[in-house]
Amino acid sequence: MKSRKRNREAFAEHSFWQSYSDMMAALLLIFILIIAITLAIYKQKTVDLNQTELELNAAQEQLELAAIDLENSRIEIEKSNQDLALSLAELQKAYDQAALTQDELNKAYLEIANAQNELTATKTELQNIVGIRTDIIGALQSTFNNSSMTVDAQTGSITFSSDVLFRYNSATLTEESQKTLKEIIPMYLDVLLQEQYRAYIAEIIIEGHTDTDGGYQSNMQLSYNRANSVAKFCLNEKNGLSETEIEQLQTLLTVNGRSYSEPIYKKDASGNPTQEIDMASSRRVEIKFRLKEDEMIEKIAGILARE
Repeated sequence: MKSRKRNREAFAEHSFWQSYSDMMAALLLIFILIIAITLAIYKQKTVDLNQTELELNAAQEQLELAAIDLENSRIEIEKSNQDLALSLAELQKAYDQAALTQDELNKAYLEIANAQNELTATKTELQNIVGIRTDIIGALQSTFNNSSMTVDAQTGSITFSSDVLFRYNSATLTEESQKTLKEIIPMYLDVLLQEQYRAYIAEIIIEGHTDTDGGYQSNMQLSYNRANSVAKFCLNEKNGLSETEIEQLQTLLTVNGRSYSEPIYKKDASGNPTQEIDMASSRRVEIKFRLKEDEMIEKIAGILARE
């Protein structure tokens, strides 16, 4: 009995340590499994962390590239804004210049219009006197129709031979020439000083001319003195002109001495001028007139020059 009891106690003791050993083995196995699982999880986490770090680095690089692109875009936008500002400034300048040009153009148009109006008025005025010279010459020719004095058909001038008016190298009118002048001068000036013509007369000219005998200066003085003698005769109330006509003549009269600057040449059988000077015909005193149409032509030329 005692032997069985000891066997059972021994078996029971052996069974306890065996169970404990098995439990410890199981716990160790579980611990190893836990460690293995933990290591596996750690390794996986490490891999995941490395992968995440790589992804973060890649994302960082992309972010840096994006930042560079953004900076470049900002620079380009600023440059575009500057270019736009310059374009706007140039556009404004061009607009201002265009406005200024338009003002200048309008001013030019106005000046042209004024010039055209002035030209039209002047042209009308000129047209009104175009036939005046012809009318005056016609009136003079009609007045001298029965006279020995001839009126130049082109200029309307009359010419006195110095040999008839003066003695040789003298500027004093002879008594016979005074009678001639007293007859001719009023006839000629009465026509020019008529109311219908007087407004168109710019100048009445008395010119003295000599031949080529002697010096130019001495002939200049002689030609002037002779023309002046005729002018004084015209301005004397005793010689046919009224006081009113004399006053009008004084505002128009010009006296010139031309020496031998405009000699008259002899003509051949066909009526053509030769190279030989007609000394007698060159010694003369001419009375002629100048119309205001010459001034009109100068005025029109000035207007055209401005255009």
